[in-house]
Amino acid sequence: MTDPDAPFWHRKSLAEMTDAEWESLCDGCGRCCLVKLEDEDTAATYFTDIGCRLLDGQSCRCGDYAHRNEKVDDCVRLTAKVVHEIKWLPPTCAYRLLDEGKDLYWWHPLVSGDPDTVHQARISVRGRVKDSEDDVPDETLEDRIVDWPARWPKGSRRKTPP
Repeated sequence: MTDPDAPFWHRKSLAEMTDAEWESLCDGCGRCCLVKLEDEDTAATYFTDIGCRLLDGQSCRCGDYAHRNEKVDDCVRLTAKVVHEIKWLPPTCAYRLLDEGKDLYWWHPLVSGDPDTVHQARISVRGRVKDSEDDVPDETLEDRIVDWPARWPKGSRRKTPP
């Protein structure tokens, strides 16, 4: 029997969550909104330091979330059915963590109660997005590959704040 006082992400599977619960899992890091490149031979995904045209680099949120799929052709609509199929989700992503049977960390706003802890823990893209995709020619994208979005920042795996 599940503890009724436990947080919803402990009591429910991703598929059982309400829309509001699902949306609240997004920590606002913006990592998934970075332009990514895929190696055609290996299917490996590489992140760049370039943000989606709708990404606000300060808030690390979408500038038009309600209409993102109409405005950005390759914007992925994350659902409980596809979370496990999306291999490029950052290791820090709450959807990925919960899908893999892991818990949320101290810096997640649902745990900390503070939306700024995702930035304090250096999980977010704040200060790291150098340009918008509209301002960067496609032929220079390979020069903009970075590895930090696919890694855990130092100290972020602790269960309590440093």
